[in-house]
Amino acid sequence: MKTKRLFSAILAACLTLTLILPVSAAGNAASLEEAVQAVTALGIMNGDGSGNLNLSARVTRAEFVTMVVRAMPGGDGVGQAATSPYPDVPRSHWASGYVEAAVTRGLISGFSDGTFRPNQEIKLAEAVSMVLSLLGYGPEDFSGAFPTGQLSMYHSLKLDRGVTALQASSPVTRQDAVYLFYNLLSAKTREGAPYIQQLGHSLDPSGKPDVVALINGQMEGPVVVQGYGWQSSLGFTPGKVYRNGSAATLSNIQDYDVVYWNAAMNTVWAYAKKATGTIQALEPSGAEPTSVTVAGRTYAIESSAAAYALSDLGQYHLGNTVTLLLGRSGGVAAVADVSASAGEKVGVVTAVEKASYPDGSGGSYTAQSVTLLATDGQTYQYQSRGSYQVGSVVRAMVAGSGGEVTLRGLGNASLSGKVDRDGTRLDKYAFAQGAEILDVSENRGTVIYPSRLAGLNLGSGKVKYYSLNPQGEIETLILNDVTGDAYHYGIITRFDEQGEGMGRYCTYQYDVGGVSYTLSGSTRFLATGGPIRILGDPANPEKLYGLTATKAGQVSGNQLVTGSQRYTLSDGVVVYEHRDGRYYLSSLARAEGGGTVTGYFDKAESEGGRIRIIIVK
Repeated sequence: MKTKRLFSAILAACLTLTLILPVSAAGNAASLEEAVQAVTALGIMNGDGSGNLNLSARVTRAEFVTMVVRAMPGGDGVGQAATSPYPDVPRSHWASGYVEAAVTRGLISGFSDGTFRPNQEIKLAEAVSMVLSLLGYGPEDFSGAFPTGQLSMYHSLKLDRGVTALQASSPVTRQDAVYLFYNLLSAKTREGAPYIQQLGHSLDPSGKPDVVALINGQMEGPVVVQGYGWQSSLGFTPGKVYRNGSAATLSNIQDYDVVYWNAAMNTVWAYAKKATGTIQALEPSGAEPTSVTVAGRTYAIESSAAAYALSDLGQYHLGNTVTLLLGRSGGVAAVADVSASAGEKVGVVTAVEKASYPDGSGGSYTAQSVTLLATDGQTYQYQSRGSYQVGSVVRAMVAGSGGEVTLRGLGNASLSGKVDRDGTRLDKYAFAQGAEILDVSENRGTVIYPSRLAGLNLGSGKVKYYSLNPQGEIETLILNDVTGDAYHYGIITRFDEQGEGMGRYCTYQYDVGGVSYTLSGSTRFLATGGPIRILGDPANPEKLYGLTATKAGQVSGNQLVTGSQRYTLSDGVVVYEHRDGRYYLSSLARAEGGGTVTGYFDKAESEGGRIRIIIVK
């Protein structure tokens, strides 16, 4: 990059220009939230001690120069200046290193009187010139008097999107700076490559900065919380804290949480997910494990500390009972002793069978295995003694070095009442943030959110189990077939029946979400055609129930409208197109595109029902 200098005399004269920018400069701008996330993730702009970016404040020359240098490769490593670059920017000034770096690189210069004027508000023409310098453009690339050529290129490179400063002499706000640097990331350099590549990042398929990748790339951690010492790892007081995806405070973070942070964003993320049980497998080997199987589930190992702990060099081996501390990606961030961190799982028994377990000495043994569908929606497999029935609601607690599980049956809870129309409380209890709700039908279950229950009356026997947090809010809830979301839904495509009585032979062909099944035998279900609800395994169902048809209508958003009647679509609604006497799996877009549209529901919406199948003719 050639050395560029902004001549202070020209600046002083030209900053009085009133070159008007198009009012449409904000057109096609990214959302402010997206722009802020990208710029702060890269450390180009920081907030105050509380994380407030003060976006309405105007930017000084010292502040903007600091942002420009931080937007350069390696710019985050700038320290205090070796000498005082200007009389009004002594070595002790907070921005002395950034001013020195910017002047050295020819991004900006001082004024003719020898001063820098660090507290003077930056003008749009100055800001644009520095950003164009980052892209590799110099005075030789512009025609006409300053800043006409610079501002023309500023528009052509679409650096103006979202910027509200409209004149060359307009002061730049911090929000303007956010958009200017966000636009810089996707702008092409003089050599033709997106600027973001110089920072070691890339654009997403739509040509915008990949915000998720930016945040991930700048994220630090994981650190396992034990006491208060972990906060010293941060080096800052976070302005935002999230725990398990919900807004929280530092006081909400508990021992054995796994913590990540981004100092530039002034944000901390904590995760409290754990898995406890016997180590059943280490792949590809105990020498260099990349995954571990515990309680019947396989987890990727995401940290070197966890890999070491589970390797043959560490303390945990096949046959040991451990608690895996899971990170934000669901992989193993750390490993802990059961006695220190084991938590309990509540859920439904879905299987009881014999299984093989490693004995820690190269052999194996057989023990009873209980599969539990827990309220987090995951299945876990534990070895356990005793007699347990499929469909029972139990609490599982790992105890002892042998990995045994103590299971305690949980009867129907004495809770009933109506969920409010906003889905925020059941009877007198509010739902906690991140409440885990499992709706169970026989040995199947599905995770739902409180909003799914809005307006429903949960009568006696509908609540199998619930627990409250210390604030008296529902944090765990197991329901008895309230929504019907746990069932499979499909359509019978062919039914044949031969003989009668003891000699009767039936053949069913049906489709479930694009998977075809054939069932033959003496069993004749009530449903012999059309959309169905399936009880049990689709390959060997216990029963097939017919669904109720609506009148012909049209799809509008998440509803099927038939005259004055509106039916809510299931989140998993399946669409079939019927033509030439056959059914073809289709999409909701096809249902929205016209034709004769008929919906099929399992029960009234006031009872939790939804449109499960749509047929388009």
